[in-house]
Amino acid sequence: MIPALRPTLLALGRFLRTPSLSRSVVALLTGAIGLLLVVNVGVFVMLQRTSDFNDNVERGQRIRLAALEVMSLSIDAETGQRGFLLTGRPNYLEPYTNSLTRLPERLDELARLTAGDPDLSPRVERLRGLSQQRLDIIDRTIALGRMGRIEDGVEIIRSGSGKRLMDQVRAETAAIDEVQETRLQFATRQTEWAAGATVLVNAVAALLILALAGVSGWLIRRYVLDIQQARAALDAMNAGLETKVRDRTFELTRANDEIQRFAYIVSHDLRAPLVNVMGFTSELEQAGRIIDRQMTAVETRAPKLVEQDALTAVREDLPEAIGFIRASTGKMDRLINAILKLSREGRRNLVPELLDMTAMARGVADSVRHQTETSDAQIVVEPLPSVESDRLSMEQVLGNLIDNAVKYLDPARPGRIHVSGRETGDGWVVYRIADNGRGISDRDHERIFELFRRSGKQDRAGEGLGLAFVRNSVRRLGGDITVESELGKGSTFILKFPTRLVLADAGEY
Repeated sequence: MIPALRPTLLALGRFLRTPSLSRSVVALLTGAIGLLLVVNVGVFVMLQRTSDFNDNVERGQRIRLAALEVMSLSIDAETGQRGFLLTGRPNYLEPYTNSLTRLPERLDELARLTAGDPDLSPRVERLRGLSQQRLDIIDRTIALGRMGRIEDGVEIIRSGSGKRLMDQVRAETAAIDEVQETRLQFATRQTEWAAGATVLVNAVAALLILALAGVSGWLIRRYVLDIQQARAALDAMNAGLETKVRDRTFELTRANDEIQRFAYIVSHDLRAPLVNVMGFTSELEQAGRIIDRQMTAVETRAPKLVEQDALTAVREDLPEAIGFIRASTGKMDRLINAILKLSREGRRNLVPELLDMTAMARGVADSVRHQTETSDAQIVVEPLPSVESDRLSMEQVLGNLIDNAVKYLDPARPGRIHVSGRETGDGWVVYRIADNGRGISDRDHERIFELFRRSGKQDRAGEGLGLAFVRNSVRRLGGDITVESELGKGSTFILKFPTRLVLADAGEY
């Protein structure tokens, strides 16, 4: 690390020791940046203090409002009590009933807002106790009124106990309001001071920055004139380079088009003789059955005329040979279909659209649920970031990878396939399809993406085209695919795509 830094430090030392326009500009800009940092720190501190003051003011207003509501609800309860005792009509109890519901809520909020406050918290607790005592007296008088003993209830009111409690409630509420009013005035003065100091600091900083900007602008103007001359020469060089890049890109695109057309023509022309072979194989199979029936008839009527080698050839060798021919032609037909699929996909126009990747992955998982349930496996799909890309290509990529993960699960343990994704924050998204299957050898990590190449024991159906198709599709979408795997432990396929597909960047093969 130190040897690598030595040339950089030496170059920096030479730059600082050599008087030049660049050094002056750098010094002034460094001073301006330092000043801005100091101003920003100061402004941040002042804004933070202002924010704290505002929070305290807001909290104080909420405390005052809650205390006033407690007082108002207590008065409502008393109003409902007196209306009921005076008239005997239950509908006058509505303010009292409303107070019973809301008063505990207001007291709880007031206690929460003043928790830990040595000045207000004891007063709130006293206010809670006084309110409860007052409600108990009101409850007792209302109960007497409902039993028809209104005079007894009125007598309790005349005793003055309720009034004394109410006076104490008013006193506690007024004390809470007075404390908060005092705090509000102090916080207001602090806020005004902080605002004035912030304006003053910003004004001084603005003047200093303008002075530095003026000097820097004069120096930069001289520096820019030198740069413009160098840029003119560089633009001339870039113009020639862009022409070369366009020519090379055109040649590469044309070569890719020719390869796609060649693959399509070859696979199309191979299909004609293959169809003939398959047709003649069917005729040969039919002829073998006819010969077998004839041999059976001869064997029944004149067994001595039939040789055992002939029977073996007709009944064993010929069907076996036809079976080999059918298997080979079937494999060749699948290979030709795969080549045609690659060729068609390469010529298909991509259509970007915003894709819900979570829904798409879960849809693919549901399509293979019968296989996962049979093998006691589970597919877990986390919420995935959306991407703007070609729907069909993305569905094919996810479908191939999840199908492969299911196909190559290890039967010795319960299968688990995990699909996850994240945004990298630089215009790309990364998706991961991880499984605990039988894994892939290190030497095959690149080989599996080649046409007609497969890894490990060939005990699963396939022609070695799926991952080659996946990589081709991923690259058309402007992305990349890699694999992390270890034999016996599982594999993780990592897909990286741009968040927004740009066709010119993705390419049309």
